[in-house]
Amino acid sequence: MEHTTRIELENLKDLHLAEAGVINSEDVRRLTVEDALVDTGATGLCLPGSLVQQLGLTPLRNIRVQTANGPAERTFYSEVKYTVLERSHSIQVTDLPEDAPVLVGHMILEALDLCVDMRKGLIHNPAHGGAWTIKIL
Repeated sequence: MEHTTRIELENLKDLHLAEAGVINSEDVRRLTVEDALVDTGATGLCLPGSLVQQLGLTPLRNIRVQTANGPAERTFYSEVKYTVLERSHSIQVTDLPEDAPVLVGHMILEALDLCVDMRKGLIHNPAHGGAWTIKIL
């Protein structure tokens, strides 16, 4: 069963510049994706190239990855602040082909203490009574 979620994205470097007074907060590059695919087989946050470009992210390194279609080369980009279900964190972004959906992987679910309920979709982890609990090893 396929589940989607709303995810808000902000260029983290822009946010830091705005906090330092270098740019205005309205100049922070941001966007909202209403139908990001929750993919527990994905690792992090994966965006089509046009969204990476809209956010003004900086390429950091290329890496070989294993995808459902086999091995591929992807680029990691600078961090975004992301918000899902009113919880926020940051992560580096991996690019995807333009025709692919935005993928929300398991690292995001873990960082925000979210899980997939087959009937309800993405929810706060019921094992923690709705409280945001972070596992520290």
